[in-house]
Amino acid sequence: MAMQYEHEFIPPAAVPRARLPLLQHLVDTYASETNKTASLWSELTDAQLEFRAHARSSAVRQILVHQILSERRFFAEFVGLPEPAVETLLPPGAAPGADAYVERLVALAVPRLAPLAAGDEAFWVAEVPFFDVRRQRIWVFWRRVLHTAHHRAQVGVALRLLEDRVPPTYGPTADVSWAGADPTTTLDAARRQGA
Repeated sequence: MAMQYEHEFIPPAAVPRARLPLLQHLVDTYASETNKTASLWSELTDAQLEFRAHARSSAVRQILVHQILSERRFFAEFVGLPEPAVETLLPPGAAPGADAYVERLVALAVPRLAPLAAGDEAFWVAEVPFFDVRRQRIWVFWRRVLHTAHHRAQVGVALRLLEDRVPPTYGPTADVSWAGADPTTTLDAARRQGA
């Protein structure tokens, strides 16, 4: 079953080959996760950016801003990649539209691909600062992927609460499916052991 994304912001041809083939999954995953996040954000309308799922929840716009800012911090401070100045990260204006956030997310992600691909084993297993502890760089990278998935889920819930369409990320949704999609929603499906 091939995953079917409606948007491909970073096409496969733009993803560099990793220095070590064993580590290609890191580069591919970062490009894929960026595509998933940009695809989800592309469903938002400008009018939805101030929506809060709860009075104590962040507004959707705050989640998008946090994603862009925290991703830069992870890659600059913890992973050690060259990153643009903080003042250049966010789309200009007091209340940028949803498309402007999508464009910035992708524009900031693409330059990270080459340095991630260039990393050798020593680069990835080196211990680096992570807040008040030290962790292997590869651990920090995967923590970033999980952090992004968390915020993507927040935006997906907001879209659902707004009774809007939620696109597929790891498989079909209530809104989008395709021939051959086989989600594991039954005991029989969970019993399958492969072909």
